Amino acid sequence: MIITVGNSKGGVGKTTLALNIAIARALAGRDVWFIDGDRQGTGQIALTIRAENGVSPAIAVAQYSDGATLRQQVKQTAGKFDDVVIDVGGRDSTALRSALTLTDALIVPFAPRSFDVWSFSDMAHLIEEARSLRGDFPVHAVLNNADVSGTDNEEAIEAIADYPQLRYLDAPIRRRKSIATSAGKGLSVLEYTPKDTKACEEIQKLIDIVFI
Repeated sequence: MIITVGNSKGGVGKTTLALNIAIARALAGRDVWFIDGDRQGTGQIALTIRAENGVSPAIAVAQYSDGATLRQQVKQTAGKFDDVVIDVGGRDSTALRSALTLTDALIVPFAPRSFDVWSFSDMAHLIEEARSLRGDFPVHAVLNNADVSGTDNEEAIEAIADYPQLRYLDAPIRRRKSIATSAGKGLSVLEYTPKDTKACEEIQKLIDIVFI
């Protein structure tokens, strides 16, 4: 299964979420390929740290920020793996557009901030373009770095209703230090010590819904 985690808006925590998804699948016994489609290469750096520290299971990783190369490599190599997780976006790029033509499902992380909500329009347009080329595919809008309290979460979720191309996935990931810290070490929060039970439950709920 090919899963893309992407948003044309940067700073929504897509790489951290993509890493957690990829590692969770590997922990479940799946052979996973992580593709870093972002020129910053943050995901590749994190998984390189993981490999250098000898953390198991290992995650295969490659970086393709050019859309044509990403498309070619995925079409040639994806079949060798159980799951492919593509981390791409932060802007409207050829890599993001190519990933949308290949993916089995798209996860669009968004934070409860007005600038993130405004990006829905851009993503809706890109999704429509991709669907015109390859047909329908599921799109899950995931509230990431959600506030513990306040009304911003609800207001951001309500804004999705204006964009039928995106479906809100009721598995919010709240802003937690354990998630950010573990990702910086090339780990999923599922592996993090001390164990953050609430964070693990949130990530696992997302995994269970997407990989049904």
